[in-house]
Amino acid sequence: MAFVDIILKKKEGLPLTDEEIRLFAEGAATGSVPDYQLSALLMAICFQGLDARETTTLTMEMMKSGDQVDLSGINDICVDKHSTGGVGDTTTLVVVPLVAACGAHVAKLSGRGLGHTGGTLDKIESVPGCRIDLSEEQFIEQVKDIGCAVIGQTKNLCPADKSLYAIRDVTGTVGCVPLIASSIISKKLASGAGAIVLDVKTGSGALMHTLEDSVKLAETMVAIGRHAGKPVYALVTGMDQPLGTHVGNALEVKEAVDILSGRAAGDLLEVSLELGSRMLMAVGKAESVEDGKRQMTEAIQSGAGLRKLSEMFRAQGASADVCQDVSLLPQAPVQIPVPAPRDGYVVSMDTTEIGYCAQHIGAGRVTKADTIDPAVGLVMQVRLGDYVRAGEPMCTLHLRNRSQADAAVRAMQEAVCIGEKAPEKRPLVYAFVSADETIYAEGYGPEKN
Repeated sequence: MAFVDIILKKKEGLPLTDEEIRLFAEGAATGSVPDYQLSALLMAICFQGLDARETTTLTMEMMKSGDQVDLSGINDICVDKHSTGGVGDTTTLVVVPLVAACGAHVAKLSGRGLGHTGGTLDKIESVPGCRIDLSEEQFIEQVKDIGCAVIGQTKNLCPADKSLYAIRDVTGTVGCVPLIASSIISKKLASGAGAIVLDVKTGSGALMHTLEDSVKLAETMVAIGRHAGKPVYALVTGMDQPLGTHVGNALEVKEAVDILSGRAAGDLLEVSLELGSRMLMAVGKAESVEDGKRQMTEAIQSGAGLRKLSEMFRAQGASADVCQDVSLLPQAPVQIPVPAPRDGYVVSMDTTEIGYCAQHIGAGRVTKADTIDPAVGLVMQVRLGDYVRAGEPMCTLHLRNRSQADAAVRAMQEAVCIGEKAPEKRPLVYAFVSADETIYAEGYGPEKN
């Protein structure tokens, strides 16, 4: 079977057979199909979609394309979480140590940046000496010893997804529900976790900009998990502004440390508590959402969460204890404030453009070969609904050199919209999706007939 025939078939909107999907996954995993043909099929899928059977088959074939981690030697159910990504989304570095500090085992595989800013692995690698390339044996032993580990995909774990993930990043094929769902769940299944909690973003800085599409993605992933016999739960959370105030790799590590130290709060902490409580419930470590939040809040107050993050960094080779001294993180030499152009309320943010601003100054990748600068990024000083006066700083740019300043200042002033009336306050959590039901925040569900 010629691969071009599979491309043409999907281009016409016809369903692919299980065998054709297997050849797609196998070609991506082994390199037997060139990138340009994989890219063409990915684009055809973006336009024509995959049905439920095709999506599930692609997920399972990607999972089977390489090794699968056996976590049965850990005397507990391991839990994993995944975010579909966004700007200032540092939940992993807050949730993982907190959930581990509350007695659960968190075995997490993470990825590079997909879209505009660095991913969790890029954040971890901004900690001096910290490694993400542990072997499977080291990964398992670390989870046994300290309760958590966050590493990258090994070469032999979901190699089909690893290849397609990199291609999607640079071919405009990121925002496609079946591709996102199969990518995420194939890695989660291959990583061996016994329960999975997903954070599906919605809004101007998310892969899915509308609530309808975000819920569809969440429901698709939960359904794949049900088919595979794994409990999968999803929260749909807002991304109409950066989740945290810090955007950029070392800057986001600093914010995670500040939260775990009790020095900072805000939306990043609130979403982390929502996710972490469901993770604890999924493995029987909390009786309710409220109980899970209480346990994690106590772990912050006692310092147990921060100590757990420090343990994880040390176990993965960190040469500096950034949890005790954030100045040991990489720091940009130039800091430039972005002044508000007029008086008024912050009525909206183009969060994707904020992400692209961070990318263009070096915090993310334009091509898969790009090198990220761990020190650069930006720190937001305003949130939606805040009132600002002309000339007051809306954010501070952290730059490698001043030549980037003028363009970045203009980009941020265009991305933050100032108006005369304060915007309506929106929820942090729009919906909760389980195998049994989808529960919406009040006022945000589909219309009832």
